[in-house]
Amino acid sequence: MAFYYEPLSLSLILATLLLLLLSSFTSFSLSETTKNGGVTIDLIRRDSPLSPSYDPSITRFERLRSSFRRSMSRQSSLRSASFKSASKSPDSFEATLTPIGGEYLIKFNIGTPPVEILAIADTGSDLTWTQCVPCTQCYKQNAPLFDPTKTSTYRSVSCTSQQCQSLGAESSSCDKSNGCLYQVSYGDSSYSNGGLAVETFTFDSSTSKESVVFPKVVFGCGHNNDGTFNETGSGIIGLGGGAVSIVRQLETTIGGKFSYCLTTLDSESSSKISFGPNAIVTGPNVSSTPLVQKSPDTFYYLTLEGVSVGNEALAYNYIPNSNSKASVEEGNIIIDSGTTLTYLPSSLYEELESTLEKSISGNRVSDPQGLFGLCYKLPSNGQFNAPPIIVHFTEADVKLTQENTFIEVEKGVVCLTFVASQDLAIFGNLHQMNLLIGYDLKNQKVDFLPTDCSKTP
Repeated sequence: MAFYYEPLSLSLILATLLLLLLSSFTSFSLSETTKNGGVTIDLIRRDSPLSPSYDPSITRFERLRSSFRRSMSRQSSLRSASFKSASKSPDSFEATLTPIGGEYLIKFNIGTPPVEILAIADTGSDLTWTQCVPCTQCYKQNAPLFDPTKTSTYRSVSCTSQQCQSLGAESSSCDKSNGCLYQVSYGDSSYSNGGLAVETFTFDSSTSKESVVFPKVVFGCGHNNDGTFNETGSGIIGLGGGAVSIVRQLETTIGGKFSYCLTTLDSESSSKISFGPNAIVTGPNVSSTPLVQKSPDTFYYLTLEGVSVGNEALAYNYIPNSNSKASVEEGNIIIDSGTTLTYLPSSLYEELESTLEKSISGNRVSDPQGLFGLCYKLPSNGQFNAPPIIVHFTEADVKLTQENTFIEVEKGVVCLTFVASQDLAIFGNLHQMNLLIGYDLKNQKVDFLPTDCSKTP
């Protein structure tokens, strides 16, 4: 791999050696990361009390409405990205990346000495980037911009490097010094442009007082960024399946494994994300389903075979008045941490809604927002009963909790959190809560383990 290195002053070199010597007493090296069992980090829901953007004056219902709106926008852009990629050669990040507005944030450090970054953790994006100085156009952020001149481990990446070429011709170009420039655009008209570089990333473990250091991680130093970004965040950490994602870059160290455990909406505990050996999901109740390789390779595709309501099974390709089982296309649904709701094909959703309506004794009402198709008046005792719903992936049956399948979206109104889609199906994060979900890119599978995520160490 070819890199473009900027010359370092003697004083900066000496400072670097001193910092590395001091950090050796508190941090793991790259090889020690694997030896010591990986790393686990807090994953912060953007509208939870643990988030810097939390506004206590906003009601729970207002936060839910905002989350649902973001979910609709994200599904629309995911659909657009998927269709663009299927209709043309996947050279452009515009065809593979997703909208801003991710639901979870992660803290990590960039540079030497390390600078804290709060970024959107996104399984639907590949390139990790942060806002940098000098900045010709930057959206407002609360934290100082990252300054590459104040770190000793920052290196620009050359145009001829493999990292630059992996971006594709439409998403990269060269500057006058043969440095690699990136251009990333998103479905909601947000964008980031800047220089591609390598830098040291440091993750502070939430389960110990140690830190884990990864040198020479490729990322984007954004000098021209704008759109629907939140001022509490400094960019994106890409957890997708593409070549430049963090997961792929660290594949030899973390074994292509990461997992997360999302706490429920009202939990006071933080969700967790783990990398490497910490991300291995084991136990007698684990179920696994194959990952399906499709374009764009950013997204994680699974095969949904159907859902069950109580004892009644509903096939993915529902055919009215037919006993035959239609064939199911592999990779027909995306699992995504940044989409709140779950989107099903219209025919399957309609059958699900009809089956639930027959099974639920209650006063059906209309959704005040006009988003959900099946809503009921919450009984005066606050207890709403519905039959269990199981999602059937290939070789994996995932039972959903009622507290997330029906949610009180307005005072006294509970609604089913599945939505009909004419095209792209998505397994959203509401239905991933209280599941330890492991992604194993080496063995091409996703693991599910029911658990109380608030008690995850």
